[in-house]
Amino acid sequence: MTIRLLLVDDHEVVRLGMKVLLDRLQGFSVVAEAENEDEAVEQALLHEPDIVIMDIRLAGGSGIEACQKIKQLLPETKVIMLTSFAEDELLFAAIRAGATGYVLKQVGGGDLVRALEATARGESMLDPSLTQRVFVEVRRSIRKEEAIAFTDLTGQERQVLALIAAGKTNREIASELFLSEGTVRNYVSSILSKLNVSNRAEAAAYAIKHHLQDHL
Repeated sequence: MTIRLLLVDDHEVVRLGMKVLLDRLQGFSVVAEAENEDEAVEQALLHEPDIVIMDIRLAGGSGIEACQKIKQLLPETKVIMLTSFAEDELLFAAIRAGATGYVLKQVGGGDLVRALEATARGESMLDPSLTQRVFVEVRRSIRKEEAIAFTDLTGQERQVLALIAAGKTNREIASELFLSEGTVRNYVSSILSKLNVSNRAEAAAYAIKHHLQDHL
């Protein structure tokens, strides 16, 4: 099976270098080239390549925008973004745009071929030097989502919810927080309403799922 490629870069020399490299290899065929965003979309629609190798920065346009348009029009076409610099903002923008891979231009020819082969198999390909950045960002996003899960609760309500999750009764919570049982009942009612859950068990499950202990 021949992997059909579209090369997109606003530098002709770069396109030529990649074309020479890939045309030497069995299993790859460069079916078209483009130098800007509009041409990239046009050539993708015309040739329906298996993979687009896309420079992230294009003269007069954006490789990320081109990637997004191509993925909307040709969902089965894979896009590998090429960049000279490891910029976090562009990395995550490319992933959001639907890019399957993100590779630094400094990569060797063999590594580029392996990235193409992995992409053709349906695997996501990320330059090893960028992997840790993705994990850091994913963890940051998860913590942000978890924090949002408790935004509506006051500090005292979070304390009460933590004790509910620990299996404490209203009397035990009242004793631990130096509150009356009536006040605790009011807090519990407010918590259930704000979290849109029906009972203490659901509230406890919610707290555990969203790692309440990390947000007290």
